[in-house]
Amino acid sequence: MAAQRLEGAVALITGGTSGIGLSVAQRLAGDGAAVVITGRDGERGAAAAAALGEPALFVAADAAIQADVERSRDAALERFGRLDILVNNAGIALSERLIDTPPEHFDRLIEVNLRGPFLYARACFEALAATRGCMIHIGSDAGLRGEQAIGAYSVSKAALTMLSNMLALDGAAHGVRSNCVCPGATAPGMRHIGPAADPDRGDDSASWPPAPLGRIGSGADVAGAVSYLAGPDASFVSGAVLIVDGGGGAGLLA
Repeated sequence: MAAQRLEGAVALITGGTSGIGLSVAQRLAGDGAAVVITGRDGERGAAAAAALGEPALFVAADAAIQADVERSRDAALERFGRLDILVNNAGIALSERLIDTPPEHFDRLIEVNLRGPFLYARACFEALAATRGCMIHIGSDAGLRGEQAIGAYSVSKAALTMLSNMLALDGAAHGVRSNCVCPGATAPGMRHIGPAADPDRGDDSASWPPAPLGRIGSGADVAGAVSYLAGPDASFVSGAVLIVDGGGGAGLLA
């Protein structure tokens, strides 16, 4: 039987217990990688790891807390002995105009969506350099063309794209690649999004209009892009921004 494209690799996926993160974990595991997923909900994380099967590992962690970041990295290295792929997926949003966003909510968005990936990149860099591995950051189309209704989220994801670019430059001499995947509207939507009065209300994709390609995006669509960037076919791809939005950013339909 032919070897799987990521056989022997180890991937750490933040926010990997639901939505896009879980889809990425499922895809990379299917490609032959051992996967470590993080999240703040221990019960949800345990269920996700059980569904993924061996050799998946769940580590309870908040991406904005440095001690949690380092502990999840250490758990991955202790269990599997190496790290080849870091997927910075954990994220939250707020359905408020930027000018209406309370400062404490803005701070939390930046902590999770930008500081978290920065902390994970720093914590995992040495291990990734040892394997000439890669980082993949899950951005958003809202970080490329701002959306007023989720203003602070747009700002955080725009900064994440630049973070990915700078990490590509810093990692180049060490063989560590860094790329950013920017999904459009992707069902079932984010678990942590809502107005300031109810920031964890969650998304409802039932009323979303389809993309120009005729449907709403899925976690599997984003996972396919991550799988490509993590694999050998992307060995010369670094500093790229890959948009997965069904053509939504191409322009206006007639």
